[in-house]
Amino acid sequence: MLLSLLTLWLLGGAVQAQTPTPETAADATAIQLLEALDVSSYAEKGEAIEAIVRSDDERARDWLSALLDGRLQRTDEGRFVVVLDNIGRHWPVADALSGEPLGEMSRRELDRIGINNALRNQLRSAIAVVDLYSADLALRRASAERLLGEVDADLAGPLSELIEQESDARVRERLALALAIHRLEQGELAAIDHLDGSLHPRARVALSRAAAGADDELASAARSALNDIEQKLKLNRAAETLYFGLSLGSVLVLAAIGLAITFGVMGVINMAHGELIMLGAYTTWAMQQLLPGQPGLALILAVPAGFLVAALAGIAIERGVIQFLKGRPLETLLATFGVSLILQQLVRTVISPLNRTVVTPEWMSGSLVVNDALSLTLNRMVVLGFALVVFAGLMLIMRRTRLGLEVRAVTQNRAMARSMGIRATRVDILTFALGSGVAGLAGVALSQLTNVGPNLGQNYIIDSFMVVVFGGVGNLWGTLVAGLSLGVINQVLEPWAGAVLAKIIVLVFIILFIQKRPRGLFPQKGRAAEG
Repeated sequence: MLLSLLTLWLLGGAVQAQTPTPETAADATAIQLLEALDVSSYAEKGEAIEAIVRSDDERARDWLSALLDGRLQRTDEGRFVVVLDNIGRHWPVADALSGEPLGEMSRRELDRIGINNALRNQLRSAIAVVDLYSADLALRRASAERLLGEVDADLAGPLSELIEQESDARVRERLALALAIHRLEQGELAAIDHLDGSLHPRARVALSRAAAGADDELASAARSALNDIEQKLKLNRAAETLYFGLSLGSVLVLAAIGLAITFGVMGVINMAHGELIMLGAYTTWAMQQLLPGQPGLALILAVPAGFLVAALAGIAIERGVIQFLKGRPLETLLATFGVSLILQQLVRTVISPLNRTVVTPEWMSGSLVVNDALSLTLNRMVVLGFALVVFAGLMLIMRRTRLGLEVRAVTQNRAMARSMGIRATRVDILTFALGSGVAGLAGVALSQLTNVGPNLGQNYIIDSFMVVVFGGVGNLWGTLVAGLSLGVINQVLEPWAGAVLAKIIVLVFIILFIQKRPRGLFPQKGRAAEG
């Protein structure tokens, strides 16, 4: 517990200038402060902690932190040191006054200053208070966060003045919330007005305790506030489900969009499409091996590299297998399934059968905190944006380039396109390369969400076919809508039905849907589609 001396620190002692004194006198005072900690009485140690906080010594936080961690110790000669690393029999130590390294000392030469749980709580609060005066904004925010639920009567008054002095809105909000929690614990009805609508777990805990208390008026107001908070939590959970559903759907769109192109133009059921996704993911891993310590640059370079590797593999599959099986869908399915097994075994043999981890760049790590109940992971946000960019790029290619015009002509009526001078074989090669390259891009994106392994593509091939059939064969808009829709539906169903049952329900839904609309949400136009 922080007593009056800590209150004095809050009232301004931490920022007041001190009268210059000789270094020897300052060290003598510091030694007295530390010696006051080395006593058997825990009550006296608590007073010594308050004295250190009041001292305004710039080394105070380091001493308090070392004491909390058990690293503030005393040598046999009576010298105070801070243990830098307590592994092994000999520990590196530094002088507690000067910070000068003193080399290694045996554990037997050191005597730790012991503390109990009450002192630990006092130390955490004291360190948080000291940090509130730091010029480092991140340190002040972390300190304000630690004070939630830890404010006592000694801190309540000074915190009110500190809130008015603070320039950062987030620190002010956290300190006000911590103060409101304390006041609610003291039975103040007005504190509920501030806590009403707060999504922070500590605020909900305080309200729950008040709702179960003996004061009927306070309990009724707390229950009303909790009901309002619960409604807001439901909305935030729905938003989180929608976000994760859209991120999952974006992965399905990336995985399926290349399949939609090749399926629509060539009518080929390519069971090796999942392995093309896998090759894109392994390309990302390989780029990080070539550029160790630069995951961001490696990921950026992996985008064109993954597209190129998968596109070349797709051309090899089309020239080596598919061109000889045109018009024979069952044989094409079996042949490409064989190719998928070959590619999986090739990766197992050349690289490893074990999964590989791709490092996520720093700018894709962490999350965007919307409020205390909702945070959006940055890696999924980037993947969602990447999927939309790839989709927009494909739309430009299909609508604004000669290749896109020829692809649409061959898709709608291959015989008529040939009669107009379009080289359908060339279009098939380029289309298969484009669809395979997009599969490689899907692998690059997936490497940031899951481990990379030989079976990576198998987890998405069935879902990709479902997206293509549901959205409409060969229709990019249909693929986008179907992919995002199925992603959200899966995310909604999984919490109560489980992952396997959710997929079964989605599959049954698609089967029933196809009975009514055999050509999907956005049916293909043209004579070939009608035939």
